[in-house]
Amino acid sequence: MAEYEDIVVEGTAEHVLQITLDRPKARNALRTNLLRELAEALDAAAADEGVRAVVLTGGEKVFAAGADIGELAELDLKGVVEDTRPGYWQRIAQFPKPLIAAVNGYALGGGCELAMHADIIIAADNAQFGQPEINLGIIPGAGGTQRLIRTVGKSLAMKMVLAGEWIDARTALASGLVAEITPREATIERAHDLAGKIAAKSPMAVRQAKDVLLKAFDTDLTAGLRLERQAFTILAATEDRQEGLSAFMDKRKPEFKGR
Repeated sequence: MAEYEDIVVEGTAEHVLQITLDRPKARNALRTNLLRELAEALDAAAADEGVRAVVLTGGEKVFAAGADIGELAELDLKGVVEDTRPGYWQRIAQFPKPLIAAVNGYALGGGCELAMHADIIIAADNAQFGQPEINLGIIPGAGGTQRLIRTVGKSLAMKMVLAGEWIDARTALASGLVAEITPREATIERAHDLAGKIAAKSPMAVRQAKDVLLKAFDTDLTAGLRLERQAFTILAATEDRQEGLSAFMDKRKPEFKGR
């Protein structure tokens, strides 16, 4: 397994990988090297057939308090235009397997954007989400405006982005930003529990399901239903489908092989 400076990567259960942001003194500020390492780790996980789901966390105290402001301040117009980070963000967004974020404490700015790159967010009762970039005379630059408004709706997204106000875990749950709230000491454990359940399913079915669900953001209902049917048809040729149906008929637990 590769060695990293800003993240910790470890397999903690069968078919589940955990990636921990590891810049505690900087509240896991997302400097360029961290994003590069995260993109590389996810690329490796995508290519590893032994990995079926990934838990992404910042640890027990904070998820990520935003971008590395010192690094950001050094970029002039030319630096922003030539910035390598959008490429890393794109690779993170294209990760094809289930990505579950376990959010404790702050998920602000780039941290909120990173959480929204996950497929499922499990939030601690002390989690806080926000896009406060407006306070620095800038706006979200890693998909924050687009993902947030599609998730929480126009009015709340406008308040968060234009006023820079944060929301707590309860508001995030009510708005659909997070899937559930846990006590802060149980957030990572719950994310692993969920990841384990997903990892026990057919990898091919999970991948097709994730792909079709995400495409709902970019297509109308008619096109989305067509894509769903195509994916459903593709799965008809898999061994996992036959195993799932046979196991149900035999009243036993299926053993999916990803074929």
